[in-house]
Amino acid sequence: MRRQHPAWRLLAADSAPLVASFLHRVFVVTNTRMMSQSDLVEALEDALFAVRELRGHDAYPKNAQDYLNDWAANDKCWLRKFYPPGSDEPHFDVTPATERAIAWLVSLGDRSFVGTESRLLTLFELLRQMSDGSETDPELRVRELRRRRDEIDAEIERTLQGDMSLLNDTALKERFYQFAGLARELLADFREVEQNFRGLDRRVRERIALWDGAKGALLEDIMGERDLIAESDQGRSFRAFWDFLMSQSRQEELTQLLDRVLQLQPVAALTPDIRMRRVHYDWLEAGEHTQRTVALLSQQLRRFLDDQAYLENRRIMDILRGIEAKALAVRTSPPPGEFMSIADTAAGIDLPMERPLHTPARKPSIANVRLESGDEELDTAALFSQFVIDKAALAQQVRTALQQRSQVTLAELVQAHPLQHGLAELVAYLHLADERGTSVVDDDVEETLAWQTRDGHWKRARLPRVIFAR
Repeated sequence: MRRQHPAWRLLAADSAPLVASFLHRVFVVTNTRMMSQSDLVEALEDALFAVRELRGHDAYPKNAQDYLNDWAANDKCWLRKFYPPGSDEPHFDVTPATERAIAWLVSLGDRSFVGTESRLLTLFELLRQMSDGSETDPELRVRELRRRRDEIDAEIERTLQGDMSLLNDTALKERFYQFAGLARELLADFREVEQNFRGLDRRVRERIALWDGAKGALLEDIMGERDLIAESDQGRSFRAFWDFLMSQSRQEELTQLLDRVLQLQPVAALTPDIRMRRVHYDWLEAGEHTQRTVALLSQQLRRFLDDQAYLENRRIMDILRGIEAKALAVRTSPPPGEFMSIADTAAGIDLPMERPLHTPARKPSIANVRLESGDEELDTAALFSQFVIDKAALAQQVRTALQQRSQVTLAELVQAHPLQHGLAELVAYLHLADERGTSVVDDDVEETLAWQTRDGHWKRARLPRVIFAR
């Protein structure tokens, strides 16, 4: 781990103070999930200028761009360099290993206050939840519920009589410190969850690039691995967290509680971070990044399932797969020397006075001549062979079916609205079921869906029963 783990390499690096302090200030403190290269270069240049003013101009002699590329290289892995969809400018984000190293460094600082009571109560409450949540005897559970009800009734009676137990200033500070620490740890956990889904997306792309067999076998393999992650402990926990946080009532309750707690005199005296007031929105933003990563899997599968485009561009696909296969082969051991070069990377500069003046367009004079059809024969079938799956229309069909009944299966929808675009349309239905929080998959019942291709052949797919519910 000392030789290979990015966090350990960061702690052992000579430039660790610069790297850790800069990435902590730019990404962790502000909960920035990604930053463009130009903005990050500018921020690092300012940081390097301040360091050179203190330690001399020989300190950290390279420019900011070189340092960023070095930190994102495979031998460091302190930054993740990527191109977001729709952008041709590289962006950066810290890796989970880097954030863990920074969190450990932050924990080394002297703490003016170390609370133990709140953590002991939290441990006691967790043990009680595990014990009560795993109890199968109804009588014992009812007895415990009645005991807690009696305690609540007794507390209500004492409150009505004016005997209210309030937390002192020390208890308030202790619980706020614990809340702030857990809130920061939760933001760090999102990067690790997102990295796991990115790893799955990367493995899917590699398999598609190197796959030579039937599509059905590849889809079964990919779907099984995606379901394995979704049904894992981490996937279930993230799903439950996301459903809890997406509730409008929960968001309003969190906002009211934060506003009230931050206005308490003992908490305000601690001068908490101003971003703590909107920490639940930071959770939402971090969760959305994870959800977008999951959506990339569906997009990749839909491109792979576009049969018509695959047949028309088979030669291009073969060339691209050959390039991808060779790139994957040299990824771990690139050849020495200059591996790839791009000519003419300088920016083209056009001076304002070099631009041509406006030239009015000539209005063509069209004679009133009757057009006659020529004798050239062209194949226009390619103009009408492209298709796009209209997910909005499919969603409308689902909503229309649910207006008359509480639930409907995917087989009933396909029977009422036959598939027009084959397997790609079927995957779009499955994507809709995944997006809807009320959809259910019954693994115990298997259904067979059939559709007819344009050339008159019938194809069938076997999959577990998918149920759309209101």
